[in-house]
Amino acid sequence: MQEQQIKTKYNDSELEEFRNLITEKIRTARQELNELAGSLSAANSNGDDAAIAGKTLEDGSATYEKEQVNQLAARQKKFIEQMEAALTRIQNKTYGICRGTGKLIPAERLRAVPHTTMSMEAKLKQA
Repeated sequence: MQEQQIKTKYNDSELEEFRNLITEKIRTARQELNELAGSLSAANSNGDDAAIAGKTLEDGSATYEKEQVNQLAARQKKFIEQMEAALTRIQNKTYGICRGTGKLIPAERLRAVPHTTMSMEAKLKQA
């Protein structure tokens, strides 16, 4: 009876599948980031409204909305950076190796969270 060899790295065709998935997610994320940036600049161009008396409540809600959009944009930028780092790991052929356990992260987890650097086992130990 042969021992089953434990897989320690993803092969080139698997890495290519992940590269395509990540590249598509980056493209979508950049589009969303551009839309957020567009809505921020549109909100900034309505400065004349602030001069009108009685608009204080509306100004407050507009400021809150702007802060929310800024937070979303910041999260989106961070997500894009994490995805680009994942592309670098693919290029270095270290993609999918858990930084906590050193074991291979299951492909299902990588498809769900392509920028992860930790298996669920390591993630749960961290908590």
